[in-house]
Amino acid sequence: MKAIIPVAGVGTRMKPHTYTAPKVLLRVAGKPMLGHILDELVKIGVEEVTLIVGYYGEKVIEYVDTSYKFKRVNYVWQEERRGLGHAIWITKKHHRTDEPLLIVLGDTVFEADFNKLFKFKNNVLGVKEVDDPSRFGIAQLDKSGTQIERLVEKPPEFVGNLALVGIYYMTQPKLMFKCLDHIIRHRITTKGEYQITDALQEMINRGAAFVPFRIEGWYDCGKPETLLETNRILLDNMAKRGKSQAPRPWKDSIIIPPVSIHPSAKIVRSIVGPHVDVAEGAEISHSIISDSIVSSNASVANMIAAQTIIGNDAHATGVTHQLNVGDSSEISLA
Repeated sequence: MKAIIPVAGVGTRMKPHTYTAPKVLLRVAGKPMLGHILDELVKIGVEEVTLIVGYYGEKVIEYVDTSYKFKRVNYVWQEERRGLGHAIWITKKHHRTDEPLLIVLGDTVFEADFNKLFKFKNNVLGVKEVDDPSRFGIAQLDKSGTQIERLVEKPPEFVGNLALVGIYYMTQPKLMFKCLDHIIRHRITTKGEYQITDALQEMINRGAAFVPFRIEGWYDCGKPETLLETNRILLDNMAKRGKSQAPRPWKDSIIIPPVSIHPSAKIVRSIVGPHVDVAEGAEISHSIISDSIVSSNASVANMIAAQTIIGNDAHATGVTHQLNVGDSSEISLA
């Protein structure tokens, strides 16, 4: 099976962390969010992956090439961001057959049973009910509730709350690329961008059948507060599966699960947890840390903190309650 993952976005809502890295490489529950997605693709037997790269694309390429061994990996550069539809369209040279194609957006983390997904003969769209439909593409179902009859991208007025969550299983990829050709050739845009939703609607107009696949385990990583919420949920789920990671006891420290602590991290006279992710090379000393992410080679000292994100190579000292510190920063609080 083949898969496409768009990862070219800037991630403006995750600044300052995205000043120095793409959003998909930000950590959550023990690894970059892209790692969680690729792990799922490995499990279901995906052999060929096409990644659409752009902002800090070289870092994405380095991470994938050093961490994963797919049969084939294609990197397609999106030089200008013209919408998700355009991003998918520029990969068409790698997808000339009607072999089923899985598209997964790279900036959310999900937990889904793909074995059920692949049993459908029709095209499948992952959906979930949301509180704010205006932020998403929305699927409207027929009277039976089993088929999608209309798609609307980020509707200004309420048309439903069943949102497309970024998982598309295409059993007619040739038709999808024809419809992408159509919207780009005729300059059919929504809010100035070529949207995949408009191409999928064109497929429906041409007789293609789409069914909804409800995804309950779908977690947003687009803002600091939602990244921390996703970190909490994933660490809780890991603990339920017996995979909470605290590789060894630390002398004179207390670890409160669930946590994910890299074996190379150092914990000195501290209380860590619950819901803390500590990356490789990080050090926490004389501190009380909960509900936080401490990134690679960062250090935290003499601090009481919660709901905090410390970037790579950043150093924070002093007493506080909440921080959002980007890479290579240094903060001292008296």
